[in-house]
Amino acid sequence: MKNDFIVAPGVFNGISAIQAERAGFNSIYLSGSGVAGSMGLPDLSVTTLSEVADEVRKITAVSKLPLIVDADTGFGEPINVTRTIRVLETAGAAALHLEDQVLPKKCGHLNGKKIVDRDEMNRKISSAADARKNDDFIIIARTDARSVLGIDDAIDRANSYLESGADIIFTEAMESPDEFRKCVKEIRGPLLANMTEFGKSPLLSAGELKDIGYRAVIFPLTAFRVTLKAVQSAYDDLYKSGTQRDFIDRLMPRSEFYDVIGYHEYEDEDLNLYNLKKGGK
Repeated sequence: MKNDFIVAPGVFNGISAIQAERAGFNSIYLSGSGVAGSMGLPDLSVTTLSEVADEVRKITAVSKLPLIVDADTGFGEPINVTRTIRVLETAGAAALHLEDQVLPKKCGHLNGKKIVDRDEMNRKISSAADARKNDDFIIIARTDARSVLGIDDAIDRANSYLESGADIIFTEAMESPDEFRKCVKEIRGPLLANMTEFGKSPLLSAGELKDIGYRAVIFPLTAFRVTLKAVQSAYDDLYKSGTQRDFIDRLMPRSEFYDVIGYHEYEDEDLNLYNLKKGGK
């Protein structure tokens, strides 16, 4: 994961992780906004570490892909960050990112964010780096300073975060391709970009970001937003007509669904275990 160009689509449950893997992606991403949104909640630090860890366990139980997890501000102070690392690493995450916002945090592409003192964020990163048990577990430091204090402050913070133990820098809410290029030129470590829709950043492709010099890109809520729109449309049509007959072509057939979740593989495994037990008697 550290050596490849990482393209990580956002997933929001086990079956979406399976579908991302079937599509050919090399990594997947669990968004804090996606976790909250799936629960019908806003992305305002109202979810808990336990709730995020539960989702991580569900996803890593069915997908082999390395999972990057949005750990918001670390769920508290440096001592809380220590526990966050241990809990999410044990749950199966391959990487997580911490951000330098003040609680309650906001989506990185909204106005009105507040940033913590640089030293406080560095203490959190140091705690995170010290807490991991596996050296391959990746600590990503996200800075939201671009929208609050300007790009130069964001770059200075990024370099200090690398010195404190971050493996990758997540440069949030860059506003032009030139700003992405400036980050590559001046930040002394690998960079991750966020290509969320309807935000402050231009929607650059994975190939364009790789050419600029980035090492990773996430698409946090693309599939989630597609799902929301499709589900609302299905509910609206079902409510109006009282039947799904007129939009059956928009549904995944039972056979395809079973193929996605490996239904028959589970059946075969159960049969093999039964025969093994029977033969051992």
